[in-house]
Amino acid sequence: MPETGLLDPASVRKIAAELDLKPTKQRGQNFVVDPNTVRRIVTLSGVTADDVVLEIGPGLGSLTLGLLETGARVVAVEIEDRLAERLERTVAERMGPEAAERLDVVNADALQVDSLPVAPTALVANLPYNVSVPVLLRMFELFPDWTRGLVMVQLEVADRLVAPPGSKTYGVPSAKAAWYAETSRVGTVPPKVFWPVPNVDSGLVRIERRPAPDTEATREQTFRVIDAAFAQRRKMLRAALSGVVGSASAAAEVIERAGVEPTLRGEMLDVAAFAAIAAELAKVSGGDQERRVR
Repeated sequence: MPETGLLDPASVRKIAAELDLKPTKQRGQNFVVDPNTVRRIVTLSGVTADDVVLEIGPGLGSLTLGLLETGARVVAVEIEDRLAERLERTVAERMGPEAAERLDVVNADALQVDSLPVAPTALVANLPYNVSVPVLLRMFELFPDWTRGLVMVQLEVADRLVAPPGSKTYGVPSAKAAWYAETSRVGTVPPKVFWPVPNVDSGLVRIERRPAPDTEATREQTFRVIDAAFAQRRKMLRAALSGVVGSASAAAEVIERAGVEPTLRGEMLDVAAFAAIAAELAKVSGGDQERRVR
């Protein structure tokens, strides 16, 4: 068994046995045991020695080692205490003290963390299947300095993240991710490269930050419209937003002022259209509030 470099299956099992670690579905723990897959992910990410990489859920360190191999600095957010405590030692043992000095381990829940020791320029992660979308959206919101990334997620989630308006898989994750970035699927990963072996394929999603839509609406206002539009996705927009505005007829007026056809369904709208509706809705809400004050 190699004792240096990237982790192989025997190395992963040895560290897991030392920690008495039994991977759980609750935390979506499936560890990459194939060095070639790790290097493929790192290559597709475009990470260089100039980057500070944010990694969510490093687990036993398979991807962490691959990222450090580029010369980059890595900020790894790990929720489980024993994994967080072991990670720096794993890096030092397999890559030496210089690599360990380029690693910052944050022992915290990614859904609760609100600060990092250094601002990341990129995000690369094997995201836990059960919280991948909420975690990604939170990282978008909290840490605006990272401009590109690559995430490995369940293939179904990957398809949702990259889906364009009008497709069957387009929905809340697609529209919200589009507020922040352009996403594209750049590969798939078979179950056999993980331990334990999941029963689904994984997808690799490349992320390129872009400016938010040119709108007077806030992100929160736009996301509320997106949530309402997809809460009952078979409904036309005027019906789906009736609860937000007060009635279907009032919703239709707001939607029309935004330049959108009220009989469309949410799955046909891009994020700019949702933002336009949110901006018009904010004007109505503001006017109602002003009248109530008077």
